[in-house]
Amino acid sequence: MEILKAVERRRSSPLSTYCLSALSNVLASCGIISAGIVSLDKRKGENPHSTEEVPEKWVQAVRYWHENSTHSRKVRNANYGFLLRIGRWLRVKHPGIDGPEQWDRKLAVECMTMITNMRCGDWRPNRGGHVGKKVGQPLNAHTKLHNYTIVRTFFREMQEWGAIPPRFDPYRSFTPPRSVAAVVGSAPRVIADDVWAKLVWAGLNLTPEDVGRKRSDGGIHTFYPMEMIRAIALVWFFAGLRSDEIRRLRVGCIRWQQKETAEVCFLDVPVHKTGTAFTKPVDRIAGEAINAWEKVRPPQAKLCDPKTGEMVDFLFLYRMRQLATNYLNLHLIPRLCRKAGIPQHDVRGKITSHRARSTIATQLFNAKEPMSLFELQEWLGHRMPLSTQRYAKITPTKLMKSYSDAGYFARNLRAIEVLIDQEKVRSGLRPEEAWKFYDLGHGYCTYDFFDQCPHRMACAKCSFYMPKSSTASALVEGKKNLLRMRQEIPLSDAEVAALDDGVSALDSLLNRLASVPTPTGLTPQQIRGESERAAD
Repeated sequence: MEILKAVERRRSSPLSTYCLSALSNVLASCGIISAGIVSLDKRKGENPHSTEEVPEKWVQAVRYWHENSTHSRKVRNANYGFLLRIGRWLRVKHPGIDGPEQWDRKLAVECMTMITNMRCGDWRPNRGGHVGKKVGQPLNAHTKLHNYTIVRTFFREMQEWGAIPPRFDPYRSFTPPRSVAAVVGSAPRVIADDVWAKLVWAGLNLTPEDVGRKRSDGGIHTFYPMEMIRAIALVWFFAGLRSDEIRRLRVGCIRWQQKETAEVCFLDVPVHKTGTAFTKPVDRIAGEAINAWEKVRPPQAKLCDPKTGEMVDFLFLYRMRQLATNYLNLHLIPRLCRKAGIPQHDVRGKITSHRARSTIATQLFNAKEPMSLFELQEWLGHRMPLSTQRYAKITPTKLMKSYSDAGYFARNLRAIEVLIDQEKVRSGLRPEEAWKFYDLGHGYCTYDFFDQCPHRMACAKCSFYMPKSSTASALVEGKKNLLRMRQEIPLSDAEVAALDDGVSALDSLLNRLASVPTPTGLTPQQIRGESERAAD
């Protein structure tokens, strides 16, 4: 190991460092050395695992966590680099504290504040003159939440293992501030329907010219066979899987039920990020593409599935190499966008592999015959309904239709028929003469300001009221010069309830208006009293 580190210090190019890193990883897998050497980050010109300016006790603790944590290698390596940055901050701000066993709640809170105010490039090792584009810019909310989680996980596991004494609660001390957590909402980056339709068309009509490059002899070279590329594209379009699940699909994952007539088939999804293996229905076009690839797929040896430890036949395996991790994002999706004639970025950011999962889930939830939340949970393979709710967002189009069907405006505005005697209007009106008649159903109201009358929907039958059984109303209805129109009347909550809920609500409205004066000045109680005395 010392020899490899000496060679690393004398490196002359990124390529030599890459070869040295590959050699060290092979030796580490054979057990000859304890761990491989991490190659330089070519974009930033730095080694994120450099222990320069980090207290030795902190380095030992972080290495102990890295060797014993049960997280995946990718997660452990990423967390390892950030924990070393915490060590550099600790050396500068608290030189008397060099190990995690000395931390208390006060220091944990100070570390949280530092992470919240951290900027790109802070507390990194010597950059060697290389400066990135984002250096000095504030971290986004997602990165801050991830950094909180790294430190919380480190102290929680070290305390659980007994490596350090439990002097504070990592959960309470490293809880994300509300100001940061509120920025990160559950908004899936759904691709617009018209853009997604163009992408699907491009995937259905994929040709070697779209994904390959021209050879000197005039032919087209594709790194993977076209049957494999088409199968990858259609699985991405119709299965709603994560990129890791697509890479780890196995031979024979498609099962048919009456293949000749079935519109869908069953896809067996392996153990994934949040749950066990499960089966989901997908469109038959994806199943047919997978079967077409399986027919020409060359026989190959089984490889170990890193999640389960099983030796399996990976579906997308060619020349004993599994599908590249970034093939979808760096190769296939850009070429699909180019064929579809759309940019690779939209208002929600770059079009990536995971955005297809968000788009498909949202379309299934907003379909004419939508899937329920629990059905969508099973189809996506989520362990908790809360995860599915992140994708089950109602589209603005569906929300607009539901809002229109609810009839909010019509509920608060009612149209009532009005009869206007045009002959009286043309000939001139006398002050006591009625010319406008509001149709109440059981009679007419001749009050000119009917829309302002508090008794309009519960008529008290004052002197402006003309029952339809009277001779006067018959004369009004018999005139040929009447202009019939409708006037919209805004209603109060009590009046809307009287119209919608029936007799009980109408009685309640009548009781409420019993002492309210009518346009004539009398209250309904006084009008009823005069009617009763006249009847006696």
